[in-house]
Order: sequence, then C-alpha cells, then structure tokens
Amino acid sequence: MDKLKAYIAGFTAVVLAIAGLVVWKFGFWMLVRLILSLGFLGITLMLGFFLALTAYARSWKYSLYLLIPTVLSGYATYLCITWQKLEIVGGIIALFALGLIGFVWYISEPDLGLVDRFKSAERLEREGKYRAAARKYEKKEEYKKAAEMYLRLGWLESAAWAYEKAGDYGKAAEIYERLYEKEKDVYYLKEAHEFWKKAGNMEKAAECLERYAEEEPWFWEDVAKMYEELGNLDRAREAWQKALEYYTNEAQEEGVFWEDVGKIYEKLGNKDKAKEAYLEFLDYCLKEAEEDGMWWKHVAETYEILGEKKKAEEAWKRYESYRMKVDA
Repeated sequence: MDKLKAYIAGFTAVVLAIAGLVVWKFGFWMLVRLILSLGFLGITLMLGFFLALTAYARSWKYSLYLLIPTVLSGYATYLCITWQKLEIVGGIIALFALGLIGFVWYISEPDLGLVDRFKSAERLEREGKYRAAARKYEKKEEYKKAAEMYLRLGWLESAAWAYEKAGDYGKAAEIYERLYEKEKDVYYLKEAHEFWKKAGNMEKAAECLERYAEEEPWFWEDVAKMYEELGNLDRAREAWQKALEYYTNEAQEEGVFWEDVGKIYEKLGNKDKAKEAYLEFLDYCLKEAEEDGMWWKHVAETYEILGEKKKAEEAWKRYESYRMKVDA
C-alpha cells in the first residue's frame, strides 16, 4: 500500500470513528444534524466566496444568480444547527438537487438555447440553425453530418475535426489545404500532409510536405525520401538538391551539419564533394573531441567512411578509453 492509500485509509478510519462516537454519545439524529450543518456551512462559504468574487468583478448578472442559493444555503445552515423546520431543509435539499441536475444538463449542451435542446438535429438543420444542428449530430456521433453543418457555417477547422472523428481523413486533408490557401499558415499544410498519409494518398501527402518545405526547409530530406518511396526519382532528386542547399548553409554556421552534406552528396553520386564535406565534418569532430571524448566515436566513423583504417582504429581506441573512464 502506497502512502496516498494509507493516508486515505487513515482519514476514513478517523471519520468513521468520530461518527461512531457521536452516535454512541448523542444518538443517530445528532450525527445527521452535524452532517447537514457542516455540509450546508461548506456550501454557503463556497457560494459566498464566488458571490464576493463576481461582485468584485462587477458581474452583476452572475452575482444575482449566486445570491439566491447563497441565502438559501445560509438559512438551511441556521435551521440545521438549531434543528428546526426540517421540512424546509428538505425542500432546500430538493431544490439544490434539481439545480444541480439542471446545471449538468445545461453544460452538456452549453451552445443550445432552451427550446433548441428539445429539437432533433434534422429539424434544427431544416430551420437553418447549423451550429445547434452540428452539436446535436456530434452527440449522435454522426460526425459527417456535423462536418456538413460546420462547412455551411464556414467553420473549416471544426469541419476538419468532425471529418477526422468520422474517419474521413481525405476530406479533413482537403479542408486543411483550403485553410492554407485562406490563411497562408504553413501549419495547415503539415496537417494536410498527415491526414493524406492517414488516408493512404501518399502522392498528395508528398505534395503537401513539399509545399511545407518551401517555408520550413529542414523538411526537404523527408520530401526526398517520400518521393523515393513513391518511385518518383526526378522529384526526389530535386528535393535532395534543395536539402543539400539547406544543410550546406547550416554547415557554414554549425559544422555538425557537414555530415548531412556528405551523405546527400553520396546520395547524388558526387563522391568528390562528399569527401570534401566529410573532411570538414572530421575537422569539426576532432576539435570537439578535445573537449568531449564522446566525439572520438564520430571521428572513428568518419575515418572509416574516408577509408583511413589505421586512423579509424586509433580513434576507436581513444573512444574505448573514454568509455572506460566514464563507466569506471
């Protein structure tokens, strides 16, 4: 048993012991009186706090809503403590129970008016109340119909969400593409890419990712790999060239990217340029290894790529020596 369970068990035992003691000393109805008094006192304090808060915020409408239950709860507290007019206490309890049920019912469909709550989704649709109809269709899990309502309202993101819930990923992807055209926010292209993948349309997914990479160039490598998987080698090569341009620019600022440059040159079949990039990466790794022995691993791997076996063996030994010191 963990500490939390032990605390809960201990607290429960103490409460039961106190309740048993009250019943033994003063009788069962004294326990009921005590429970009701403390319960209504707690409700009164809670309602009073929110009443004061809304009044401070000058939200008079909500202050009025809270004033009546606060007064009723305070009156019930007084009646329970003095143990009189119990029929009124029972009425207040019933009223509070009905209020709680009404509140839960309200928040289950907060966007619907009182009359609309009793209408079917189909009727609300015929009346042109598309927002209310969409909410009703969602409750019935008819998400495609809900999406149609959102489209009539022009709420594209809500429609995309509804199509996603319905499992119609292609429709969701189309809407995200429309959102990109409307908002010019590349986030929507990334979403469209993901949903086209879910829909199984990898060509569309690749096209969206390609458009996304125009704004976020570190994704050109992913674009190239997607086109390779699709067998579109010309588009893949174009994407590799753009990935190469991006990583070359990054390598000028941060030498660790020379490894990526070398790999892409290898992919493109330019061995001489690949060697130059790996030499740049090797120089970067050697400098880093002076401060952090972990980099000897990358030094060794790069020497192996360059065909320098003896130097690679020496670097591996240095890396192993570093690992022994770290693990000791």
